[in-house]
Amino acid sequence: MNSTTPPEDPQNQTDPPTKIRTLLRAKDDTSRFVGLALLKSVLNNTPDLRSNHDILISLWEAIPPKFLARLIKTGSTTSARREPSSKESSRREANDMLGLAVSVLHTFASLLSGEARQSLKFVDRIPQLVGCLLHSSDETTKLALETLVSLVSQPEGARAFTAVEDLTPLTEIASSQPLALDVLLYAWLNAMAAVTNRDSLRSKMDSTIGSLVVSFKGTDAVTLLSFLGNLLPKLEAEILPSNPKWLPSLASFIHNLVASRPTSAGREAFTNLSAALLEVYPFHAPALLFSNQDTITPKPFSSSSSHPSSYLLINLLQVDLRATLPTLLSQLNNPTTYPPTAHRLTSAFNITSHFTGYLLRSLESSSDTTTTLSLAPDLLLTLRKSLSETLSLTAEFLRDRWDASVAGAMGLHPDARAPAPSASTASHTSGVNVTSGRGVLAWDSITTSVASDPLVLAAVRCLAIWVREDDGEVLRREVSGLADLFVELYRGSCNTPNNNNNNNDNDNKNGPDAGPSLDFRRAILVALEGITDERKGREAVLEHGGWEVLAADLLDIFTCSSSSKPAPPASVSASVSGSGSTAEEEDSARGVEIVRVLLQIAEAEQPGPREAWMDVVTRVAAWEVPDVPDGNTEKPSIVEECQVAVLQLVTTLLANAHAGMRRRYVHSMSAVVGIARQLLEGGKVEGDEGLEEALRDVVDTLEGIR
Repeated sequence: MNSTTPPEDPQNQTDPPTKIRTLLRAKDDTSRFVGLALLKSVLNNTPDLRSNHDILISLWEAIPPKFLARLIKTGSTTSARREPSSKESSRREANDMLGLAVSVLHTFASLLSGEARQSLKFVDRIPQLVGCLLHSSDETTKLALETLVSLVSQPEGARAFTAVEDLTPLTEIASSQPLALDVLLYAWLNAMAAVTNRDSLRSKMDSTIGSLVVSFKGTDAVTLLSFLGNLLPKLEAEILPSNPKWLPSLASFIHNLVASRPTSAGREAFTNLSAALLEVYPFHAPALLFSNQDTITPKPFSSSSSHPSSYLLINLLQVDLRATLPTLLSQLNNPTTYPPTAHRLTSAFNITSHFTGYLLRSLESSSDTTTTLSLAPDLLLTLRKSLSETLSLTAEFLRDRWDASVAGAMGLHPDARAPAPSASTASHTSGVNVTSGRGVLAWDSITTSVASDPLVLAAVRCLAIWVREDDGEVLRREVSGLADLFVELYRGSCNTPNNNNNNNDNDNKNGPDAGPSLDFRRAILVALEGITDERKGREAVLEHGGWEVLAADLLDIFTCSSSSKPAPPASVSASVSGSGSTAEEEDSARGVEIVRVLLQIAEAEQPGPREAWMDVVTRVAAWEVPDVPDGNTEKPSIVEECQVAVLQLVTTLLANAHAGMRRRYVHSMSAVVGIARQLLEGGKVEGDEGLEEALRDVVDTLEGIR
């Protein structure tokens, strides 16, 4: 008779969990509904019960999944009806049913483990939760979205979400419910590993983002831009939609936001998204962001202040950089403010780098319609001045960041610092590097070394491009003062396990020993190419051991990528030419850039090359030219270009050496001439007139001085 006792008679009932299970297992929906309502009340008001995993599991298992699904479906469909004959009480009951079901799901999703949230009882509710979003109250909608975020954060939930055909309820409320974007973010990122049909996932993402763009029209779209700026860089290449139709709309959102005196959240959103678009869509995004011919009037100004949208974008980024960099060092150890600020500034530097490249391409090829940047001369001059000021401040920031991390204060050697306090004390001290076990200055970072900070890499890359392309002597002199930073970062990048070739020197001098080092080498080579064009720049690079570091990396590339291993047969070359071939080509491309820098130094050195530099000649002369496999008719690659460039460097060193030094290297000269002839006669550079001409010049020059 206990099972028929009215639920409101507590005298005839046992403890609440047993009573709830009895009601939920009843045959009639009325008892189940009462049990569900009692369950919600008990869970909300009994903290001890919420922490008892066994009881929670038993209560969850007692809920009939079909009953739960029926509640959500009935509540959604009844709420959706808007017939005049519908009674207010009927609609209220429907909302109550829907709210109760969603609330219970939300509670268990937050209390149970991730493994439990992957059960079918949870996963099968995902389509129903998506479908109810348009018909629920604001409170129920929020709970449904939070539940979806919890479920799609698991692989099974992400897989089930991607199978939902109609995501319209989610996209339609996204502009007023930012949690809807979180659902999509977690679902898609987790689905990359869980879904096998990637074409279907890419198509679903493409169409859904297009629907979101439509939903956000007429708004500032800050939350959408922030969502995409977070999502797009994390997508794998095969998942990323190719040249989607919504790209122009995103560019319009960005330009409109730039012109409307954006808030700090707006600046962060359009900056991060612009950088993400330029990285993932390098062929389409630059024209959309930089060649926009629309003239926009910033809202705070009159129509006489109208400027092209691309000008406003770059100018606003420079203002942000100049305003933030001077105080950034004081935030290094603030886990709340530094990461988002550094990410925004990193994006701003990357955008500036892309803009500089786009500007150069547009000036060099006026006939190329894909790189059209039409700015009035006065605006170009204004931008040039603004960029120079920003990069001058950037050089100061890099100097201070490096000194604080590695050199300490002026006159204070790192070995003379006080020892680091204990870990318990360190948690209250922003100026201690607990990881490396040594004291640091108050503006140094506890957790992130200079060599592992993406902001430093972005700043170096942006500074390097401008210094190489702009002939401003003042800025080049300032950047020459960073020669020690460049050389040590380059050395550290060579010693990083993922970056080294054959270099077993593990003496990393990149500051705090925290975090994986980034690869600075290509960016630093661009910077060195700019500063070594000036005498003071060359002197600074040589003073800090730049020649030795670059030459060692070049010889590693030359000896490793030029090993005389036979190439694989044509039938299998396609299957083995993936990552290894790409890495070899990247190393060879870097080798060409190294030669470019070393040639500038060698040609300007008076009265001739230093004795230590001639080790390059000896090492190259000992190289054995690999044989060309039969049937290899491919055009010369960057690998052969690197080999020829190294021979040109050796020729320059020998040609500029005084007669006495050349006599000591007569045998090396003969060997280099033999190598050049082998490359010419062996078909290694066949088909490339430029490389063939360069090799003939090497032979003629060395024959003339031998």
